[in-house]
Amino acid sequence: MLKDEINKALEVLKNGGVILYPTDTIWGLGCDATNPDAVDKLLKIKKRPAEKSLIVLLDVDSKLQSYIKEIPEVAYDLIEYAEHPLTIIFSDAKNLAHSVVNADGSVGIRIIKHDFCTPLIQRFRKPIVSTSANISGNPSPKFFDDIDPEIIEAVDYVVDFEQENRSIKKPSTIMKLTPSGQFEFIRK
Repeated sequence: MLKDEINKALEVLKNGGVILYPTDTIWGLGCDATNPDAVDKLLKIKKRPAEKSLIVLLDVDSKLQSYIKEIPEVAYDLIEYAEHPLTIIFSDAKNLAHSVVNADGSVGIRIIKHDFCTPLIQRFRKPIVSTSANISGNPSPKFFDDIDPEIIEAVDYVVDFEQENRSIKKPSTIMKLTPSGQFEFIRK
């Protein structure tokens, strides 16, 4: 049941663990985005260098102010009117684990609308990391069955929801937004 899966994933996140979970895009590895030890553990599983920043998920845009120093007004319109999953790279991140934030102080955040992720983040009351469930350098898995067994064995919990889903999902659109409101697309 969905509620049980949310409860189990919530306990793992609270204890600094890493989950393998479905998102509005592709299957992801996730952890508490404010816990440096949890983020380091996730990076080890993914075999990803700490210099490469990670995407963070939030359930509502009103929480952005807790993690970004200055939010351009246009950000709220972009989030509201986005027809597909949209990750926005904001300048001047705060209150996040250092390895989540890019060297220039920026961070990519997506406000997620998803049956599993939204209630999980709502109950967790903190942002969670979302990075593709693959070993760094390998292709992102299109479906649960494509996930490397090494990753499945290394995580603390594998969410049992949408594992049979065969609808094609793509990574999010990524847009960089400056404090002045100017933006450019990084990935469409």
